[in-house]
Amino acid sequence: MNTRSCPVPALPRFLGAAGVIPFLALAVLSWVQGPHQSPSLFALTAYGAVILSFVGALHWAFAMITEGLTERERNRHYLWSVVPALLGWVALLLPPVAALFSLVAGFCSHYLLDRLLAARAALPPWYLPLRLGLTLTVSLALLLALGAGPEAS
Repeated sequence: MNTRSCPVPALPRFLGAAGVIPFLALAVLSWVQGPHQSPSLFALTAYGAVILSFVGALHWAFAMITEGLTERERNRHYLWSVVPALLGWVALLLPPVAALFSLVAGFCSHYLLDRLLAARAALPPWYLPLRLGLTLTVSLALLLALGAGPEAS
């Protein structure tokens, strides 16, 4: 299947792009020295945890509707679907650097599992390219925030 020949529909593309704006804005804001730095890092971590929970829930839906999965495969997707929410929650309890690394690991892991799912499920051909672009942008924003001032450590 040629994923380049099937463009992402307008609304998912718009919503995905809109969803990365807070990541980018908070990552840049985290570099601002002064009283706004710590709140912006926490806001970035909290937003990342929420979005990671959202993408995790996709696997619950895929497990319910994907035909041809074995019970074991279906259960694996149900189990995985709750891991991103738990990882996001733990990230909220960690110091900023560990939290941001945890979120990057969560987003990248989720993309890799999306690729495995796409090999078995009838996902739209635009889904993986959209997820890759969003995962890379979000991960870069989180990594950018890692270098923000002394409060990031």
